[in-house]
Amino acid sequence: MPDDQPSTPNPNTLTSCFWSGDALRSRRVGDRVLSDVVDIPAPPVRLLADWAREIATQMTLGPGDVEVMPLARARMRWPDYARCVQAAADWTASLGLPGLLAECDVALMVCRGARFHHDGDQYGGAAFCNLFLSESSEDSRQDVYFPSLDRRIALRRGTVLLFDTCQPHGVVPRGADRFDPADFPAGRDGQDNAQVFLTWELPIEDARVARLLGVAFDQDPAAAARARQEQAEQVQRNGQRLRVCPSTGQWLPIDLPD
Repeated sequence: MPDDQPSTPNPNTLTSCFWSGDALRSRRVGDRVLSDVVDIPAPPVRLLADWAREIATQMTLGPGDVEVMPLARARMRWPDYARCVQAAADWTASLGLPGLLAECDVALMVCRGARFHHDGDQYGGAAFCNLFLSESSEDSRQDVYFPSLDRRIALRRGTVLLFDTCQPHGVVPRGADRFDPADFPAGRDGQDNAQVFLTWELPIEDARVARLLGVAFDQDPAAAARARQEQAEQVQRNGQRLRVCPSTGQWLPIDLPD
């Protein structure tokens, strides 16, 4: 079970301050990333063409951007949508989370690479479960990279991840440890170098999720008090609010330039 009791904060520990109902609560940032490859069918040609048109004509998807795609329309052209969702649900159930995915919000996303970032300023109360939907089951030669953990996951169709939203992460070329926009030029069809994926928001306060990711709660009440003064979710270390360098993924004080 996760440690829900207050403890003396380690000055080197990352602390997420997140909304729990109407209150800001503190927690340790989880340092575990779970991943696997599940068997899902390739998206149908009609759906791939629709995604390409959407990216090329309705979006300004620059290198490093992560944007929302229209899920309701995609489902009309996606007979295997339920099979993809079930594959992700079966995987999370195998981790000890049966039924949880069905209770969580899902979105369809696209990125052309992804500059390093964390999502704790908006989703500090969540973990992400991502399922990548590449046209090909072959290696895409792109990685999701977690620089603070030096953890790298190769992207291909069926790659599935579960991780703390506050962990810095990005999508980079195979083996790279920096994000460079030049590595992700747009192709003529608008979809080159793009990755489409489903993402679910899992509640970090679910004891099973917290245990899997190594999250402990209420470890730094002083951090929560500082966040309450700003009325904002945030990530702190030793009392200092942090952000992520988009090129290197390193933590920086929020007021320090790249």
